[in-house]
Amino acid sequence: MYLSKNSTLLFAFIMVMSFNFNSFSQKQIQNINGRKTLSLNGTWQFIIDPYKMGYLDYRQKPFDESASGKGGFYDNITNPGKTKRAEYNFDFEPSLTVPGDLNSQYEKLEFYEGVLWYRRNFKVSLKEDKRYFIHFGAVNYESHIYLNGKKLGVNKGGFTPFQFEVGDKLVEGDNFLVVMVDNTRKKDEVPTINTDWWNYGGITRDVNLVETPESFINDYKIQLATNDASKIKGYIELEGSVGEESVVLQIPELKINQSYTPDANGKVSFEIPVKKIQLWNPESPKLYEVKISFSQDAVNDKIGFRTIATEGKNILLNGESIFMKGIAMHDENPLIGGRLRSEGDMRMMLNWAKELGCNYVRLAHYTHNETMLRLADEMGLLVWSEVPVYWTISWENKETYKNAENQLSVSIERDKNRASIIIWSVGNETPVTEARNVFMGNLVDKVRSLDDTRLVAAALEVEFDGYTVTVDDTLGEKLDLASFNQYGGWYWSEPKELPKFSFDIKFNKPVVITEFGGGALAGFHADDDTMWSEEYQELIYINQLKMMDKIDGLRGITPWILVDFKSPRRQNPVYQNFWNRKGLISNTGVKKKAYFILQEYYRNKSVK
Repeated sequence: MYLSKNSTLLFAFIMVMSFNFNSFSQKQIQNINGRKTLSLNGTWQFIIDPYKMGYLDYRQKPFDESASGKGGFYDNITNPGKTKRAEYNFDFEPSLTVPGDLNSQYEKLEFYEGVLWYRRNFKVSLKEDKRYFIHFGAVNYESHIYLNGKKLGVNKGGFTPFQFEVGDKLVEGDNFLVVMVDNTRKKDEVPTINTDWWNYGGITRDVNLVETPESFINDYKIQLATNDASKIKGYIELEGSVGEESVVLQIPELKINQSYTPDANGKVSFEIPVKKIQLWNPESPKLYEVKISFSQDAVNDKIGFRTIATEGKNILLNGESIFMKGIAMHDENPLIGGRLRSEGDMRMMLNWAKELGCNYVRLAHYTHNETMLRLADEMGLLVWSEVPVYWTISWENKETYKNAENQLSVSIERDKNRASIIIWSVGNETPVTEARNVFMGNLVDKVRSLDDTRLVAAALEVEFDGYTVTVDDTLGEKLDLASFNQYGGWYWSEPKELPKFSFDIKFNKPVVITEFGGGALAGFHADDDTMWSEEYQELIYINQLKMMDKIDGLRGITPWILVDFKSPRRQNPVYQNFWNRKGLISNTGVKKKAYFILQEYYRNKSVK
């Protein structure tokens, strides 16, 4: 990392003369890791600001909305070193590692929810014929971005990427980037105040300075046509002035080498017949080298091709019925604490799923790291991808819906070329009301307008009447799956009662159980009537699997959850201590007894 000699201070970076910043940033460049980038990962200095003193004046008005565009310590940028308020000097502040959440890196920040400021100094050598973008993989939750003291904009959403074009704000040599992060939970945001996972704040994913030509390949979708393995269909979009340029699409192994002329908007749409294509599946996750180029730019990717559909109560992968042997997981590394930070972290988690016998993972309850999806492509794991419309959202708030739709759209935009993703989920365990039905129904329509090559689902609500579990959530009429959570043996009934239960599912659709299970403290052993013991959790799994096997049309399960994870809701000082203990693997990597029950079930369960 290059350190500036400038003793720049926190409040130097707030002031701007323009106040019209978008809540959501520009359309994303597809495949950031396939571009020329300068990584801004590493050590960033930080300042804790629980009173938002760097952003709000003493009347609680943002400095960047003041008439002069000045306030607070604005003079620190025009006259560095002359202020008497040096207690906010970044140069003397501690540092955090990026990517990485702020809560797990410093003990005093473990429960912190509020504003924190980051600064990163870097050098750049500018080229006249290039464009530059600052790209963030994710920042939780609301972030205000400043480059060299000028505000780039604002982003909301803790799990999706965003970017800003910055060529006119970069300078040759020393530059500095400042990010104000606020992970405060708010009623009208997505997710809302109440969740069951740790609210990890900060710059949790990669930060890159991206260099492109003046005209470049901005986006592309290259997948099989809907339910048609004989045709590759998609589009390529160019950004900038391209004139009469020809765009070339190559898939050498399939002997595809096609040239196209973009329309006036720089877009190309195509359909290409294919023969003898090897379809991607968990047993053989074939990926093809794909090359896109024109005179000014070229991008390479690895893409798999497969179809996914439903027929009656079957899920058809490449035209064949499949049983999805799954597990749910959070974006969290329990061994070192905090968000998954590296490819090694993510590969470890997916390898644990593979060792369990899975061909399928539910990446809950929000958009996971792009690297996770690329690894799933490589390793042969089907994926349920979800957005954080979770429990109780502000269903009637138009801005809340706009936020949810944006996060969903950006997720689809980023991951549309990943063969592993077969399901877009619009939410989890949302209480049934008319407003909720409209909100989530609109999200379903949005998904289908953006991507008709995958299934659409949600974790639906269920009802209980004695020993009958009824699935009749009206949202299910718009979805491709009858998918729902059920916690027999844990939140309702005793484990030994499970054989008495039956399911009344009102939809003629494939059934996927998206959550079931119970908690156990690894190493705590007792009889199977003792809650929190490994034996109690083991009995839940034994009886749950027998009970669910009787469900007509059961085509997949994702028990909750692969590994114990942190949650402020789980406070029992003996058995939880702020950990949700439903994991089949403990936070120290110990496999509990229930792990082996599920592993044996998957070993003997046919995928057909």
